[in-house]
Amino acid sequence: MSATTDVSPDTDISSEVVLPAPVGPRGAAGHRAGFWIVAATFLVAMAFTTVPTPLWAIYQREDGFSTAMVTVAFAAYAVGVVVSLFLAGHLSDHFGRRRILIPALLIELASAAMFLTSTSLGVLIVARAVSGLAIGMITATATAYLTDLHTAARRTSTHTDDPRATIRSGSTRARAVHPGADLVATAANMGGFGVGSLASGLLAEYAPSPLRTPYLVFLVLLVLSVIAMTLVPETVRPTTLRPPYRPQRVSVPDEHRPAYFAAASAAFTTFAVLGLFTSVAPGFVSGTLHHPSRALAGFATFLVFAAAATTQTALRRLTLRSQLATGLVLLPTGLITLTTAVWLTSLPLFLAGGLLSGAGAGTLFKATVTRVLTLATPTRRGEALAGLFLTAYIGLTVPILALGLATHYVSSPTALLGFAATLIAICATVSRRLLR
Repeated sequence: MSATTDVSPDTDISSEVVLPAPVGPRGAAGHRAGFWIVAATFLVAMAFTTVPTPLWAIYQREDGFSTAMVTVAFAAYAVGVVVSLFLAGHLSDHFGRRRILIPALLIELASAAMFLTSTSLGVLIVARAVSGLAIGMITATATAYLTDLHTAARRTSTHTDDPRATIRSGSTRARAVHPGADLVATAANMGGFGVGSLASGLLAEYAPSPLRTPYLVFLVLLVLSVIAMTLVPETVRPTTLRPPYRPQRVSVPDEHRPAYFAAASAAFTTFAVLGLFTSVAPGFVSGTLHHPSRALAGFATFLVFAAAATTQTALRRLTLRSQLATGLVLLPTGLITLTTAVWLTSLPLFLAGGLLSGAGAGTLFKATVTRVLTLATPTRRGEALAGLFLTAYIGLTVPILALGLATHYVSSPTALLGFAATLIAICATVSRRLLR
């Protein structure tokens, strides 16, 4: 999982990307078409990551996986994302967007092939980790690519006199001028997570070979995406003198450590909630709530990410404090509703809890990113955001692993109660600091 924000976590905020002068058919039309090709590719790539979500219950039933093993496989994805973000997510600034995005898609194709050919736990864990490695590269690169292409198309269509339009990659200024790229990136990223689980659930429910067909469909879509990407104009001109390689640095603003750690803690809770719905929540639907429909399991996850994407877009004009307050209210409310639903075995209440949790997580995470940007100096924003994302991905792994382990010793409703209570306590603890 990787959430789209106004600024990529692993992009050097101060780096400059030179957009070459359009040549022949790759003028404004080429950049506009390329924008939508990258957006569609981004959506397909993100959607693939949630294809296993409604299938975990089938793996558990047919292969005897425990809930704890499901969470281990899920956590492998998060580990892959973190490694990739810090080692390779920023490389497109130096080597080019397309030169990073196409290999990342090929890595994701390898993951799809693993899922398609084996159902053993070891292979599933490796496949999830490989998928995470690809997504860490894709998220940062595709988000920056969309901004580059959108800016290039606008500048060319207005007949700028400057044949070498220069933008600041990942800068808040560039994105504020062109909000369309942000909206599309959010829809492709968060929306992709929802679309993947929904499509997988429907295919598993109504198509033959539920553990094969969803992966086969997305393997074909990924192949088509690779082919389509070869048609997109490059927006970064590699230089002969590249700076020495170094992983993405992490830093914490010295003057604002308490506020920074409060924002990071809030990000931790948002990713924990989103991780819940892409790992064990479908098992709650089929087991605790007694609704074994795979389509329903996929739909439940779709609702969460649809709510997250919608609220991120709909509430973007609110003040930062209002966004933080909204997220800090919606997220605990959703968790309380969700936990109550599991204890009462109420599917409608469970879906309502998912909507509220998704809306709260989407709003709160976007607001924490903005808060960190305001705390860090312009030259250290990329490093500060890297720390935020590192904390968020810890939230995507540790609480989910703990929840899976807890189900070995207590009932699923009791384990979920402890999970929700912990996250609500964190939100309550950091709320005063965040809302100052």
